[in-house]
Amino acid sequence: MGADGFRVVRMAFFGDWNPKKFLEMQKRNPQLSREEYDFIRGHATTLKDIGMLASRDTRVSHQGSSIESVEVDGVTANMPAIQNIQVGYGRGITEDEVRRHAPVAFIGTEIRTRFFPDRDPLGKTIQIEGNPYEVVGVAKELGNVFGQSQDRFVMIPIESYFKTYGSRNGLRLVAKAVSQEHLFEAEDEVRMLLRAFRHLHPGQDDNFTIFGSDSFVGLWQRLTSTISAMAVGIVSVFLLVGGVVIMNIMLASVTERTHEIGIRKSLGARRRDILNQFLVESAVLAAAGGLAGVLLAWAAAVLVRTLTPVPMQLPWNSVFIGVGLSAVTGLFFGIYPAKRAAELDPIEALRAEK
Repeated sequence: MGADGFRVVRMAFFGDWNPKKFLEMQKRNPQLSREEYDFIRGHATTLKDIGMLASRDTRVSHQGSSIESVEVDGVTANMPAIQNIQVGYGRGITEDEVRRHAPVAFIGTEIRTRFFPDRDPLGKTIQIEGNPYEVVGVAKELGNVFGQSQDRFVMIPIESYFKTYGSRNGLRLVAKAVSQEHLFEAEDEVRMLLRAFRHLHPGQDDNFTIFGSDSFVGLWQRLTSTISAMAVGIVSVFLLVGGVVIMNIMLASVTERTHEIGIRKSLGARRRDILNQFLVESAVLAAAGGLAGVLLAWAAAVLVRTLTPVPMQLPWNSVFIGVGLSAVTGLFFGIYPAKRAAELDPIEALRAEK
């Protein structure tokens, strides 16, 4: 969508799902129309460009091979540029082809790889639900988002789409402001134009939805902040449990090594030396556990990204934070056992059984 782009749709939800509100919006909000698109395009002054988009998931085939759940988009000629989709080779759909309802298609790289791995796809024919379309261009690779391919699409002229599926079926308007600084101004202008076209009174709610990239950013921030808060709580509990376990291990170690501590003290070891010895042992024990956890996390990341389309990686700063936090936890919970060891009376310690 870009920092300067936004969309106009019939309805959309950002936040908690509300079935009652959804039904109200479904009754109140009419489908967008080509007439509204033409009105906005002819009167807006803060838009760099605006286009129409309608889409559905369907089956696409070629010479007996088929791909299910392909996103088929009916578009105006300017849509690839508005959506920041670049032409890899060939060309995009033209205005003349849109007007003529031409059976042409602009495909994503996943479609090209599946149907034409060793051939030039330009001029070849694919079938969308049995209807033939000539391939005129291939988009540059877009990659994955959250493990979902962005290259599994076919674009056809919007009028061809309307001819097949009807003109009042999920139409959306995709717009770009003249600049990022004018994004909110452009959204307000489009809102005002659409309200005027639909004869909405000042007190009436919008019967359409406008959203930009800031809506997704806000949703993403709310989602990640919730996940982060949960992660901090879970990690805190595990650190507490792990710290208690380490403290018990070190207390048992002090009990078993009482005679050793007495010998060291009789040979001149100071309280500080005994304290430092057990603190280092506690920190090293915890850091080793943290390192083992990091190695398991790395193995899990490699396994997931190898067996699934979900991209995963382990940043180096996470490794240092994980091992460092484990060492600090061990150091903190090792203070009490180390202090007990340092305060042992050497004579009583030497009397302890080996």
